[in-house]
Amino acid sequence: MASAKKAVLGPLVGAVDQGTSSTRFLVFNSKTAELLSHHQVEIKQEFPREGWVEQDPKEILQSVYECIEKTCEKLGQLNIDISNIKAIGVSNQRETTVVWDKLTGEPLYNAVAAPVSPGPSDPAAVVPSGSSVPAAGASSVWLDLRTQSTVESLSKRIPGNNNFVKSKTGLPLSTYFSAVKLRWLLDNVRKVQKAVEEDRALFGTIDSWLIWSLTGGASGGVHCTDVTNASRTMLFNIHSLEWDKELCEFFEIPMKILPNVRSSSEIYGLMKISHSPKAGALEGVPISGCLGDQSAALVGQMCFQDGQAKNTYGTGCFLLCNTGRKCVFSEHGLLTTVAYKLGRDKPVYYALEGSVAIAGAVIRWLRDNLGIIKSSEEIEKLAKEVGTSYGCYFVPAFSGLYAPYWEPSARGIICGLTQFTNKCHIAFAALEAVCFQTREILDAMNRDCGIPLSHLQVDGGMTNNKILMQLQADILYIPVVKPSMPETTALGAAMAAGAAEGVGVWSLEPEDLSAVTMERFEPQINAEESEIRYSTWKKAVMKSMGWVTTQSSESGMP
Repeated sequence: MASAKKAVLGPLVGAVDQGTSSTRFLVFNSKTAELLSHHQVEIKQEFPREGWVEQDPKEILQSVYECIEKTCEKLGQLNIDISNIKAIGVSNQRETTVVWDKLTGEPLYNAVAAPVSPGPSDPAAVVPSGSSVPAAGASSVWLDLRTQSTVESLSKRIPGNNNFVKSKTGLPLSTYFSAVKLRWLLDNVRKVQKAVEEDRALFGTIDSWLIWSLTGGASGGVHCTDVTNASRTMLFNIHSLEWDKELCEFFEIPMKILPNVRSSSEIYGLMKISHSPKAGALEGVPISGCLGDQSAALVGQMCFQDGQAKNTYGTGCFLLCNTGRKCVFSEHGLLTTVAYKLGRDKPVYYALEGSVAIAGAVIRWLRDNLGIIKSSEEIEKLAKEVGTSYGCYFVPAFSGLYAPYWEPSARGIICGLTQFTNKCHIAFAALEAVCFQTREILDAMNRDCGIPLSHLQVDGGMTNNKILMQLQADILYIPVVKPSMPETTALGAAMAAGAAEGVGVWSLEPEDLSAVTMERFEPQINAEESEIRYSTWKKAVMKSMGWVTTQSSESGMP
């Protein structure tokens, strides 16, 4: 019986999914995309000072080992032969910066992450004064107090504005991206300075640190990254697909510490973790896929066509739209980024990326600050009781408005209240706010791309809320499509790994994802009603502006 089961499964592919709050290892059947088993370990964030966010690189690495071990154990209990795992992919939190000693394998400082929790900052603080383009790339793009002075001093060296950086990288000069964090480490951490002087230092984002460690570390580990992660460093030329000498000189980053840039789907090296008895069973398995988390979700959603887009609903929302083989530079504060390059000899694809700063965060605010719900799941129940906001609109501009407005003077408002309004209407309005903000980003994408979206593919924790998904379809007035298998980020990394040359166990054709069915939400209101609600939202947004007049003149926003 066991052998029959093994025969049916076909080759398996593993995926490390390393995020800001947890690490997971997942194993998929490459023939059907079915998730067979997984394990998750929470990881700590450290806040040594206000506005500083750090993580321990060794804890991150240890969590990967633990997840691999536990998943292998679970597969054994399911009578699944782990020697059938033919490849491993890596998906990771982007921009987070690590510097380590290549001789000892020891990190020289904690991993420097971007603050992603609501804080006292405002959108103006993300961008240095005088910049012409704001930072739109982060979900909840809050001020990184550690590196703000670094950005301010760098911005003074750019004549006019930051188009020097943006034209090469697609990114604005911002505290959010890796180059500024690396510059801070080089300026402020003596251990890092000394290791660079003695030619012992290696830099990487989390993917580089994991791949180097998993392929042998100080005993011959492979120091590489992929084009999607490289494109978030502010040191990478997204046109030539190489580290940019001028950018490295501008940031004063020694190029010798940078990883080799590879495609998102090729064999980087083989697993060498024999010191871990249970995970050691994967010794010699190729690591052959690597994608930053949002690119991985784009691949996992099969958004391979020009104009296809996905939205990930979390604390904030991340929207990526595939723009094909051309770089589209936004006129509306969106980022241009590398979507993927699925093979050494395959073409590179680009994407426009935008974000909604406050999505799931507004639900937490209703729970923690107002106390109208006890758990995040309750919001759907409250909204369902009324089925309407009854003319109530909620603009959650807690720290100003981000794309496409870039208005730091705005503050959150709830308007259109009557004596009839109750907490259910406010709950409904909060869900609508997530959808209206998503529409504003997608409208900006449509204007930049010139290709109206035919449907929106969705993933992330909030997509379990059926009222939210139906509202999104109504407000966009296009279908919203949700996969039955929610692990799209890990799936994308597994697909890239399994499809790599020399592995070849995963076809990237849509018909080969037979285990992934789609739930489709069609608009249930007429187009006129959808437009009336959207225009009323825009009126509410205008009412939210101008509350904090002292900051308006200080903003670097357009």
